[in-house]
Amino acid sequence: MERTLLLVKPDGVQRGLIGECIQRFEQRGFRICALRMVHASREQMQKHYAWNAANQEWLKRVGENTIASYRSAGKDPQQELGTADATAVGKMNIDWLADFMASGPIVAIVASGAGAVEMGRKIAGNTIPARADIGSIRGDYSIDIPLNAALEKRPVKNIIHASGAVDEAEYEIECWFRPEELCS
Repeated sequence: MERTLLLVKPDGVQRGLIGECIQRFEQRGFRICALRMVHASREQMQKHYAWNAANQEWLKRVGENTIASYRSAGKDPQQELGTADATAVGKMNIDWLADFMASGPIVAIVASGAGAVEMGRKIAGNTIPARADIGSIRGDYSIDIPLNAALEKRPVKNIIHASGAVDEAEYEIECWFRPEELCS
């Protein structure tokens, strides 16, 4: 059985969506192997996002999306952010994510099941809420838009994190749980 890490983000906790998030996974047949509510430190969040920070392709893609949001608002990313380099802007996004995720309680969850990572991403929905399918967590509950996030120099508030790849999930699970805390 494959495992994935889910994090109910501060906006999801604040809105009382913890149970709804868990229910969506349990209804699809996933087992909850570990669960913890924590007010993470910025350093813990930077460790969690170190996987993405080391992925140049991810950084560039996220940076390009942020730059596009600035341009769509008629803003100059160079002037607003001090750079128009997509990778550098992607690194800024890591800092914004760490700050946001450390701003309030989060719930860390390990869920297991067949194809847990891929199915977890489908249940969570597209990271851009307007692109998330209705029926996904983000499609049903998140209303934030990338333009507002970019202009406010913060990440898109989209309720939940779900690991993006099997090796990423393994890394993230180790960031949050000791082996003996994981139930089979």
